[in-house]
Amino acid sequence: MRVGLYLTFGLRLSTTIKIPFGFDLLWKGRIQGDDKGINPFNALMTSLSATIGTGNIVGIATAIFLGGPGAVFQMRMTALVGMGTKYAVAVLAVRFSETHENGKHVGGPMYYIPNGLGA
Repeated sequence: MRVGLYLTFGLRLSTTIKIPFGFDLLWKGRIQGDDKGINPFNALMTSLSATIGTGNIVGIATAIFLGGPGAVFQMRMTALVGMGTKYAVAVLAVRFSETHENGKHVGGPMYYIPNGLGA
């Protein structure tokens, strides 16, 4: 939680302030009949499904059932702080990604921890 707050305020609350801009980009990118590549909405849904998973969906339902409205408030506050952490992890994954000899780009914690921290 402390790291999330540090990153959120270090990013000057841009992860929460720019939510409308993100949704604007998400819906502007959808062009009916354009089948060239993946559209922004499909990219978002694919990344969310890989990030969230079914365990978190069941966990939220259980928390709401057991905790009531307080659990919903707590989850929303945690999500606002967690956006800063997720943004930082995504930036590090892109910044310290590598290109294999076959031309494929790879990244993630297994690359940005050793490449970013060094020996």
